[in-house]
Amino acid sequence: MQADMIKPLPRLDDEPTFNDAWQAQVLAIAQNLIAEGAITADDWSNALGAALRELQVDAESDTVENYYQAALNALETLLQAHCGVSKDMLDGRKKDWTRAYETTPHGQPVKL
Repeated sequence: MQADMIKPLPRLDDEPTFNDAWQAQVLAIAQNLIAEGAITADDWSNALGAALRELQVDAESDTVENYYQAALNALETLLQAHCGVSKDMLDGRKKDWTRAYETTPHGQPVKL
């Protein structure tokens, strides 16, 4: 299948399931960590619930953006708690990506 033939997964309201690729990647990383036994499904569920509570997501602020921000926060928490990834490592990687993104010519893939 050619890449231009791949379409986003549709939501029930015919909108794309993910607004940005990073949203799908967060969930894919979490699923892979569960599949590899690095974390459990309960770990993920509990961390995501805690992250949603921390963002104080309620009926009015229950948006796609807030959900995926909570998912990213939960993933980072689990990486630190179960996978030996320190906050400094996460912060350094974010800086590396930001620098790479900002210096990559428009239309070119971002490379670290």
